[in-house]
Amino acid sequence: MASNSLVQRILTAVVLIGVLLPAFLLLPKFFGRILISLFVLGAAWEWAAFIGWRAPLARLGYVATVAALLGLAYASASYTAAVPALAGVAMLWWAAAFVLILRFPVAIGRAAVWLAGLLVMVPAWACLVALLDTPVAGRRLLLVLLAIVWAADVGAYFAGRRFGRVKLAPRVSPGKTWEGVFGGLALATVAVMAGAAQLGQPVFAAVPLGLSVAAVSIVGDLAVSVFKRNAGLKDSGNIFPGHGGVLDRVDSITAAAPLYLLAGGWLGWLGP
Repeated sequence: MASNSLVQRILTAVVLIGVLLPAFLLLPKFFGRILISLFVLGAAWEWAAFIGWRAPLARLGYVATVAALLGLAYASASYTAAVPALAGVAMLWWAAAFVLILRFPVAIGRAAVWLAGLLVMVPAWACLVALLDTPVAGRRLLLVLLAIVWAADVGAYFAGRRFGRVKLAPRVSPGKTWEGVFGGLALATVAVMAGAAQLGQPVFAAVPLGLSVAAVSIVGDLAVSVFKRNAGLKDSGNIFPGHGGVLDRVDSITAAAPLYLLAGGWLGWLGP
C-alpha cells in the first residue's frame, strides 16, 4: 500500500512538473498568470469546505469573492507598489497561524475561517504574479521559489520515512517529524544555492533565504492541516492522486511566496 502511494505521488509530481515548467518557461507570461489564478481559485473552492460550505453554489460564491479580489488587485493603478505591503500583511497572518498551530486544538469560527482563506490566497497570488512579471528574471525567480518549496517537501517526505522518530506537531499532522524537517531544510538549501547560481547571485548569501522560505513553507502546510482538522476533513480534495487536493499542493507555496518576494527584494534579486 505504501509503495503504491509513493508511486502515485511520484507520477503525479512528474505530470505537474511536466505541465508547469513549459507553461512558465516557454509560453507568454499571460498563460502563467492564468495558471496561477486557476490554482488559487481551485484552492478557494476547497477552502470553502473548511468554512462548512459543502453546497456547490455556496462554494462558488467564495470562489467568486476571491476572483473579484484578485481582479480588483490586478486592475489597481497601485498594484505593483502594493504587493510588498500585501506580502507584509501575509507574513503577519502566517505568524498568527504559527501561534494557532502551537495552540491547536482550538475551535475556529466560520467567520475566522472565511477571512483566513482570503489572507492565505490573495497575497500569495499577488506575490506569485509579481514574481513572474519581474523584468528579465521573472520566470527564473518563480521557478527558484517552486524549487525551494518542492525540495523542502521532497526532503521532508523521504527523510521522515527513513529516519523519522520525533513528532513535529502530532496534534496537527501526526506523520510529520523533526527528522523530516531537517531533511527538507537540507534539500531546500541545495535548491536555493543552485537557484542563486542560475540567477547570477551570491550562492552562500542565498542560504538564509532558502532556510527561511523552507521553514515558513512548513508552517503553511501545518496551518492548512489545522483548518482541515477543524472542519473534520482528512484532505482538502482528491484531484491529485497521492497528493490530495489543490490546497494540499499549494499550501506550502502560499506561505513561502510572500517571504520569498520580500527577501528577494532585500537581496536585490528583483532588480533595482
